[in-house]
Amino acid sequence: MPMREFHATRVDAAPEVLKGSFHPLSAPVDREEACVDDTLLELLEKLAKFGEDNDAQETERPKRMLNITRDTGRLLWIIVRATGATRILEVGTSNAFSTIWLADAARSTGGRVTTLELNPEKIALARANLAAAGLDVVVEIIEGHAAETLAALPGPFDLVFLDADRPSYPTYLELVVPKLRPGGILIADNVTSHAHELQDYLNRVKSHPQLFAVTVPIGNGEEIALKLDDRL
Repeated sequence: MPMREFHATRVDAAPEVLKGSFHPLSAPVDREEACVDDTLLELLEKLAKFGEDNDAQETERPKRMLNITRDTGRLLWIIVRATGATRILEVGTSNAFSTIWLADAARSTGGRVTTLELNPEKIALARANLAAAGLDVVVEIIEGHAAETLAALPGPFDLVFLDADRPSYPTYLELVVPKLRPGGILIADNVTSHAHELQDYLNRVKSHPQLFAVTVPIGNGEEIALKLDDRL
């Protein structure tokens, strides 16, 4: 199936698809409440540097943190806050760098993050980092193979973030879309840094009848897709 191109005619339909899907802040919010706490930003910077230093030395993939970039973290935080997402799913926890960005925003929306990770050592590291951030109470870490775990999760989710083993992205896509609510957001990392590995995923997400997607050149490249009406 060929990739769908953006046409101006789609703009007319967008308000109906999005109606009731997003929950912008209804009243002015104090800047200190609206922004990430400085203490948390300091912790995030330490985690980012730890990941960079670790990955510069480690060659074995299971021992590398493979964190998102700082700007990608900010993007995730903004999207969660802007959409009012409360049911958030992350595939690939690592040391919880991205999880903390998602969870801090979720704390403000009254939401929770479910995150999936296979590596027990990374789970232990993630738990310690989440506790240090004071965010362990809004995060559930599920250990196991993501494809198996995803199949058992009930949903629906408002936002799903994929940042795990790239060859499995197409599998995750098919498992996630039915669990994503109409108006929900699917974000996948590494789509420009590893575009050659993710070509099948990109072809599918851009041509999927229930998704409308765009590649955003932030960090390692984020493919952001909106789920359209389930009847489509």
